[in-house]
Amino acid sequence: MKKTFLSLILLIFTISNLGAHTSHYKGIKVINMDVFRNGKLIGYSNYFFTHGKDTLEVKNYTKFKVKLMQLVIFSISGESLEKYKNGKLISYQSTTFQNDKEKYVKLNFDEKNNNFLIDGSSFKGKVDTETIIGHWWNHKILKVDKQISPISGSIKKQIVKFIEAESIKLNEKNYILHHYKLISQNSNLPEDKRLDFDIWLNPKNNLIYKITYERAGKWEYRLKNFEIN
Repeated sequence: MKKTFLSLILLIFTISNLGAHTSHYKGIKVINMDVFRNGKLIGYSNYFFTHGKDTLEVKNYTKFKVKLMQLVIFSISGESLEKYKNGKLISYQSTTFQNDKEKYVKLNFDEKNNNFLIDGSSFKGKVDTETIIGHWWNHKILKVDKQISPISGSIKKQIVKFIEAESIKLNEKNYILHHYKLISQNSNLPEDKRLDFDIWLNPKNNLIYKITYERAGKWEYRLKNFEIN
């Protein structure tokens, strides 16, 4: 079961690229998301934004635990920092502990060759700047065909399909949200490595309000609140 959760969490985080539409988040200070498993609140994934004249920094802190019979069978604690200049990603760093095992990513933009250089615990190499790091604050996740794991740096290819506009009730409020399906390009991947997410976006503010998937239980990331200047 621990192996299943380990594969799962890599997928959770595998979903900011050179042009991450950062202007769409002007004024955003904080995005707080709750993490649920089988309907039970188990942790959080929160984002903090620092805006400069032509810069943006996004810090993420994620932490949750999965228990079985009062025993912790899976835990994760991670933090990361994305840096943008003039709307372009110039660096990314993360450190994550999964069941006390450390994983990391160090990414820098190579201006001369116009690509990203990645030193990660699962991948070391180059990737084009149309590849996105998968954090749930960034709606660009729905517009690209490749993603970089924020935990380990691995590269995965994806397909995103618009399903429909839906009326969704969250935190006692009703919203009209756009429902998308995000899956792996390679349908022959083992189930525990396959991307399979349902994502709901608010087109009015470009914020992702809800993400669900099933893997060793029913998981949900749900927008708790956000703050603007």
